[in-house]
Amino acid sequence: MLEQALWQNRVMLAWSHVIALLLLGDRLGSCLASPPDPTCSTQTLPLQGRSAIVTGASKGIGKGIARILALRGGASVMLVARTRATLEETAKEIEAAGGRVSLMAADISKEADMQRVANSTAELFGGVDILCANAGTFPQTKLEDMAASEWDEIMATNLKGTFLSVKGALPFLKSSDQPRIVLTSSITGPITGYPGWSHYGASKSGQLGFMRTASIELAKYGITVNAVLPGNVLTEGLAEMGDDYLKGVTAAIPLRRLGTVEDIGSAVLFLASKDAGWITGQTLTIDGGQTLPESPDALAEM
Repeated sequence: MLEQALWQNRVMLAWSHVIALLLLGDRLGSCLASPPDPTCSTQTLPLQGRSAIVTGASKGIGKGIARILALRGGASVMLVARTRATLEETAKEIEAAGGRVSLMAADISKEADMQRVANSTAELFGGVDILCANAGTFPQTKLEDMAASEWDEIMATNLKGTFLSVKGALPFLKSSDQPRIVLTSSITGPITGYPGWSHYGASKSGQLGFMRTASIELAKYGITVNAVLPGNVLTEGLAEMGDDYLKGVTAAIPLRRLGTVEDIGSAVLFLASKDAGWITGQTLTIDGGQTLPESPDALAEM
């Protein structure tokens, strides 16, 4: 009798788990609808009712951030990049999965463009709560071969573009009750170096200097400013480096895999959420432990 009772309890428990999962699936389905069901909780969709701008959103890390904010966060997302055709493809993918997005082709190195992006986002979505200044470029050129114009181009996009993105969105962020700025920096520059990327590394280090002072200046408005520092993430740009490069960097990562755009997007989702309200001026390194070993011998000892 005891064994029969225990078996019945297990069956009932199993069915309760099945029912709970079915209810959760139904809940998530309604929350990912466009527009989401108003009964969805902020625990299910932590950014429901929020609006976000993601620059460099047509591919790579920016696309991953936009997907996470829209689908797992429930935010309305403005996708920004230079090329409209690729933006349209990204928008279709996210909308097909149930996210709410819009798009604008713009050059982040131009002040008028970023002001237009911020104004249009606020008009369409009722404000700007989150800015993800993600857009960046990383051509590889060694110092001896680098032209001054190439240095200027990297700084205009990666560093000046960060400033102009923030400046454009700032009037609207000041009106938000949960304003967030998240910058996409890199381990290259702030932590590590690599031949051919002195200009890129300088721009990414510069972003962190900007972040620390901006976080102090904007704290009076409740605006948090933080940065994610991705390691080697498998994107279209990284794939262009070739198989030998990918194998080499994978071997240098203790977790033995390249990062994914979802790894970065998940971190940005946290920094954009209510839970990160007392975190500002900080960096979050997301690299699978790549920057930890003091020498290749440390990995050989694993």
